[in-house]
Amino acid sequence: MRIVIAAVGRLKQGPERELAADYRKRAESVGRAFGLRDVEIVEIRESRAGDAERRRTEESIAIANVIPEGAIIVILDEHGIALGSAALAASLREWRADNRPAVCFVIGGADGLAVTLRGRAKLRLAFGPATWPHQLVRVMLLEQIYRAGTILAGHPYHRA
Repeated sequence: MRIVIAAVGRLKQGPERELAADYRKRAESVGRAFGLRDVEIVEIRESRAGDAERRRTEESIAIANVIPEGAIIVILDEHGIALGSAALAASLREWRADNRPAVCFVIGGADGLAVTLRGRAKLRLAFGPATWPHQLVRVMLLEQIYRAGTILAGHPYHRA
């Protein structure tokens, strides 16, 4: 199973990019033990449209074009549910057992995602009620994917 993170915007050089790269590498390494092929990050160009609805639409179309066929879609949404690490690991285990080819985590732009894309999501995931910068959301997501992998692999990183 592949993990794809489709994120609007680029991580510029700096500590967030380095931390994201570190957790991505860790997730891929531990993930091999439970059937994870790779963790791919696809950066979507931010729309320059004049109004928010048009920006949402353009960015959502670009995201939809990179979602693998048959993938589970998980959107990061401040109004979503806050899953614990063990619950996220259990979801990944279930999707892998269902022979899903990929899980695509979607991090939308500042204006959010189009209703059509949100409607395709299997899960709307939140990292609490706070609003987080997109750069930190990507790092936190990669850390949680790594943590889920350690849970599934029986690694001692996660201590409940």
